Amino acid sequence: MTDDPSPATTVTTGLRSRLPSWRSVLAVVAHPDDESFGLGAVLTSFATSGASVTVLCFTHGEASTVHGVIGDLRTVRARELDTAARLLGASEVRLLDYPDGQLEGVDLQVLAAHVVEVAEQVDADGVVAFDLAGVTGHRDHVRATAAAVAGANRLGLAALGWTLPSEVAERLAVEHAAEFVGHEAAAIDLVLTVDRTRQLEAIAQHCSQAVPSSVLWRRLELLGDREHLRWVSG
Repeated sequence: MTDDPSPATTVTTGLRSRLPSWRSVLAVVAHPDDESFGLGAVLTSFATSGASVTVLCFTHGEASTVHGVIGDLRTVRARELDTAARLLGASEVRLLDYPDGQLEGVDLQVLAAHVVEVAEQVDADGVVAFDLAGVTGHRDHVRATAAAVAGANRLGLAALGWTLPSEVAERLAVEHAAEFVGHEAAAIDLVLTVDRTRQLEAIAQHCSQAVPSSVLWRRLELLGDREHLRWVSG
């Protein structure tokens, strides 16, 4: 991290600062740790407001090049996901077994069918995922969100996409050569003030991935106590 945090200063005038009053929320992600590194503070905000939160993850994250602990990543990351998601307030975790790094090659309607199935089972009122561009540009993130949106559309549900302010994405690109994709204030629909306590506790459970050199820490520093969301469906 650098000495100058320069946190995001997105103007919130005219934007909603409260989450929708969904009773049941389905979070759709590509990899274990996406629910914590990306959606963590948002999912905690839903849970603390009384919503039931379910996490649907498409892969075991076995293809990661980060390996902060000893052990088979497929097994390690599954365990990390379950512990972390429950710390965030999730009541249920559904972990599928699609190949990490290859979601783009899986038929979108097949992936969307999983979203529909779980959403119906938990009587979801809405869906949360990464933004349409996947935030980090990772193709698995893009595909997972496309499946979330397709599933939400089938059920007539609204879907929120977690995103970054463009100034934060640009700062990360300069400092870390990271391919983050953000949005200008006019394209952001909700700006939330969040408490990151439980998110940080959940992140700590992902020992295999939350290494000191991760760009995650700088992103959280730049965001401060704000998270940003866009309506991506509904």
